[in-house]
Amino acid sequence: MKTAANARPETDEGPFYRGAIRWLAGLEDGAILRVAFFGLLIGTASVLYVDFRELTASESAGLAQPGHPILPPSNPALPQGPMPNVTTAPEVLDQPLEIALGNGGQLRLTGTIDPGAGERFAAEIAARGEYVQTVLLDSPGGSVVDALAIGDLIHEKGLATEVAAGSLCASSCPIIFASGAERIASPDAAIGVHQIYASAMSGDPLRAAGVAMADAQSITADILAHLTKSGVDPAMWLHALQTPPDQLYYFSAEELTALKIVTNLAQN
Repeated sequence: MKTAANARPETDEGPFYRGAIRWLAGLEDGAILRVAFFGLLIGTASVLYVDFRELTASESAGLAQPGHPILPPSNPALPQGPMPNVTTAPEVLDQPLEIALGNGGQLRLTGTIDPGAGERFAAEIAARGEYVQTVLLDSPGGSVVDALAIGDLIHEKGLATEVAAGSLCASSCPIIFASGAERIASPDAAIGVHQIYASAMSGDPLRAAGVAMADAQSITADILAHLTKSGVDPAMWLHALQTPPDQLYYFSAEELTALKIVTNLAQN
C-alpha cells in the first residue's frame, strides 16, 4: 500500500496516462507525426473559428449602431487626405442600396451595397439603361461581389460615374466608381478604402475562416484586374490592404488624380 509520502499524483501514472503511453508506444513514427499534425490542425481550426465568430459578432453588433460602419475614422498609421465632411444622413447610408433614376440621365445609387444589389442594378439597366449616362454614388460600401458586378456592367456600357460634394464612396464603393468611362468627383467628396472582410465578400458572415481567407485573396486579384481594365492605377488598392476594416484611408485630391481614380476633379 502506498503511503502519502511516496504516492505519485494520479496525473503522472493514472490509468488514462498509462493507457495513452502504451497506445503511443505501439504507433510507428509516421503515425505519431500524423496524429500530431491532425491535433495541431484541429487546434488551429478551433482558434480560427473562435476568432472568426468574435469578428462577425462584433461586425453584427457594430452594424446595429447608428453611424457604424458608415464613416469609420481615418487610418492613423498612414499619411492621407483630411477626413471630408459627409452631409448624407447615416440612417440613409445604412439602408440597403436604393437605385433611382433621376433627371439628366443620372442613376442614383444610395446606401449600403447589400447582397443582390448587383442583380437589381442589372435589372434597372436592362429596363431603363438607354436613359442612363452617369451613375451617381453615395455609399459606405458593402458586398464586394456585388460591387464588382455593378462595376463590370458600368464598364461594359461605357457609363460615367460621379461622387458629389458631401457624398461618401467608401470600402467597396470605389470599385464601382473606378469603373466609369469618365470618373467625376468633387474635392469635397469622401472617397476611401479599407481591407475587405468575410461578410463584405459574400454577404454571408457565417463562412468558415479558412474559406474566407482564400476568398479574400481571390477577390483581391479580381479587384486589381478590374482596376487595371478600367484604367485606374491598381496601386490605389495598396491603401486598402494597409487599412484595417474599422478604419478608412481617405484619398486626397492629389491622389485621386495621380492614381487615375478620377478623370475629372470637379471644382465646386
